[in-house]
Amino acid sequence: MQEEVRNLIAETKKQLEHLRVLGVDGIQPAVTVAAAVTPRPEPVTKPAPIENVVPAEPRTSLFGDIAPAPVKLTPSSETFDQIHAEIGDCTRCPLHLERTHVVHTEGNRKARLMFVGEAPGADEDILARPFVGRAGQLLTKIIEAIGLKREEVLIGNVNRCRPPGNRAPTTEEATTCKPYLLREIAIVQPKVIVVLGNTAMKNLLDTREGITRLRGRFQEYQGIKVMPTFHPAYLLRDPSKKRETWEDLKMVRDYLDSHP
Repeated sequence: MQEEVRNLIAETKKQLEHLRVLGVDGIQPAVTVAAAVTPRPEPVTKPAPIENVVPAEPRTSLFGDIAPAPVKLTPSSETFDQIHAEIGDCTRCPLHLERTHVVHTEGNRKARLMFVGEAPGADEDILARPFVGRAGQLLTKIIEAIGLKREEVLIGNVNRCRPPGNRAPTTEEATTCKPYLLREIAIVQPKVIVVLGNTAMKNLLDTREGITRLRGRFQEYQGIKVMPTFHPAYLLRDPSKKRETWEDLKMVRDYLDSHP
């Protein structure tokens, strides 16, 4: 528009100079230059009626993605007896070579609270029961401290056979055995699972984080609250961690009390 105005003024000057040469003293223009170049107003477009406006779809994230529904554990119609029968005299991993007994999960099969360790120790291997040695006795005291009895909860391990020298189960050994534990969890559907120690926590939650980072904070396994805390055997070696474990278990107790 400015370029057109400049061109128009230049042409006007030429015409005026031409008239001056011809002896014309002045002229009365029919329109002013400003009027000639005044732009016409743009047509006004009325906004669409509100009732015709289609509302945008609600966005669930910054980019409008649909957030996936949280995964929840599907209830199972299996029984413990069916799972234990399927396990049988297990030879699926190398741990069977030196074990005495397969140690199954035990306790209340309708429990709201479940404890999961990594594998049986020497006493458990002999008696074919989880958490019956010194660490198990301490676990029983912990359970009683939050107002429950041992027979009211469920207690098991990721692995059902004792590793030689009480070492941690290998990835292969845990991967072989863990599915049976997960099937038991699907049967019971506990409100809270307390995972005892680093190995059990990493296997159940599939995490690389360490126990010291995650303990004391609820995690989640398919809609079930999971509280990582120290293994009782570790507490026997380092009693100073008992206070932290007690704080963790109080959170579990409070959660169960608030979700009857």
